[in-house]
Amino acid sequence: MKSVTSVSNVSSESRIASDDAQSFAAQETFTRLSNAAASAKLETPCYLMDHAAFHRNGRILKHVQEETGAKILLAQKAFACFNLYPTLRNYLAGTTASGIHEARLGAEEFGGEVHVFSPAYTPKEMTDLIKIADHIVFNSLSQWNRYREEVLAAERPVSAGLRINPEYAESVAEIYNPCAFGSRFGVLAKDLTEDDLLGIDGLHFHTLCEQGSDALERTLEHVIAKFGTHLERMKWLNFGGGHLITTAGYDVPRLIRVIREVQARFPHLQIYLEPGEAISTGTGVLVGSVIDLVTNGIDIAVLDVSATAHMPDVLEMPYRPDVENGGTPGEKAHSYRLGAPTCLSGDVIGDYSFDKPLEIGDQIVFQDMSHYTMVKNTTFNGVRLPSIAILQEDGQIEMVREFGYADYKMRLG
Repeated sequence: MKSVTSVSNVSSESRIASDDAQSFAAQETFTRLSNAAASAKLETPCYLMDHAAFHRNGRILKHVQEETGAKILLAQKAFACFNLYPTLRNYLAGTTASGIHEARLGAEEFGGEVHVFSPAYTPKEMTDLIKIADHIVFNSLSQWNRYREEVLAAERPVSAGLRINPEYAESVAEIYNPCAFGSRFGVLAKDLTEDDLLGIDGLHFHTLCEQGSDALERTLEHVIAKFGTHLERMKWLNFGGGHLITTAGYDVPRLIRVIREVQARFPHLQIYLEPGEAISTGTGVLVGSVIDLVTNGIDIAVLDVSATAHMPDVLEMPYRPDVENGGTPGEKAHSYRLGAPTCLSGDVIGDYSFDKPLEIGDQIVFQDMSHYTMVKNTTFNGVRLPSIAILQEDGQIEMVREFGYADYKMRLG
């Protein structure tokens, strides 16, 4: 990784792009990456990220922090390519983790604050986490009661938090709704007493998913209505993730206002946000190649990339990723269904159209593929994991990691 110049003396406010400019910048990034992959005859499949785009997102996040005093953390569950941590640490206060492995990665490779939340911890995991975590958030009162004495007696200071369930969420899909009936996430207000909070320094909620500051503002109304009394005795409040702060159309001034309003009401609270997608959105692509062309009622292009193995949210969400120079079916002259090389019949990425007929060997570039892809990859069917590469500012492609048979084998015995 090349050295990165610190941006601490750059005026963040002067670098904030308009929504239109931000949208254009992301599209420009995808096109630049597509052209670079084609020019380099990049071996596929491969994730290719633009180093400059992480600076672009970082400046926006730094601006929010400078305007409010809030701290923004990288949620490693969404993006954990640690080769880019030297860049990101110029803009962010630390990392969040879902367990000991992510916590170790954040502590060893990123630095700054290390925050952890998990629905439940094992005794071994808790013993290890206490040694490296700055904040440990508990999901239930039973977990807190189980580990309270161990946390409070830790040799290094550990700030304990409790995840709360405000019973309100504007979920984009039910699979991502942490406030649904029967959810395992967070403590309900009716089940919480002041005695339960002895030793707890902060509260944490996470109800957003790819949403704007308007949804956050409405959510905070419910959080404060239900837990405002408890917040009076807390040291910090974590707004969780799901904030699309760096995406075109996101109302950054509104976010700043909302944070300031909470600070005005609870001036003693340190505010945290822990987005993942906002750090890496608009920064990378997944480059694949056509390896066969077949027809079964429709024209089908079989690629060397898989939805289930390489971009599982396509099936889980589900959603249809954008393709560079690709349109909707029928929009352009030649339509194809893009399918994967696995044995799963439903491993279909989507239907697209192109100006020219596809040929074996053509590259297909899927846009916005940095977040929730590399961290969720599998080796199902023994399909090769995509390589990871970074396009540097000088136009050179740095190959970060290539995968092969050993990576498949080592997981199985």
